[in-house]
Amino acid sequence: MHIDGQRKCLCCGKFFMPDARNRRGQRYCREVGCRKASKAESQRRWLKQEANREYFAGDENAARVRAWRRAHPGYWKRTGRKAVVALQDLLITQDTGDQRDPEQDDGIALQDHWQTQAPVVIGLIAHLTGIALQEDIASMTGRLIAKGQALMSRNDAPKTDIARGPAATGADGV
Repeated sequence: MHIDGQRKCLCCGKFFMPDARNRRGQRYCREVGCRKASKAESQRRWLKQEANREYFAGDENAARVRAWRRAHPGYWKRTGRKAVVALQDLLITQDTGDQRDPEQDDGIALQDHWQTQAPVVIGLIAHLTGIALQEDIASMTGRLIAKGQALMSRNDAPKTDIARGPAATGADGV
């Protein structure tokens, strides 16, 4: 074995890294020709054993094969891929009722509302709430804006300097 764990292929002679699960037994690399040579050598070794020479011949072995085939019906038949049937909901017609004219929509369009927010605000909302759908984030943004406006419009809210913030209780002046 080579210093870094590589092994020389018995077929092509090139160095290869054996599979970790079969490091001790792998003697051939993964090339197609080498895999075929490995299979041929394996079969030659198997047939060389006395117990395996008549494995597929004789009445007793034929009966064994017939019994196995009865126990495993359809095993050797090649079945093509079956056509995949897509699952679909049935289309049920529903009465849509009276629809309003789109020009009469009194709400803000979702895209317009969405684009007015800073990306950091949208990212923060998505991160804190765990929601990722644009419609849900837009709804949450609307609620947060309304709550912020309500807090800012209070007359009884203490006035603080945004740059400094309120002084902590018990803090000495600088």
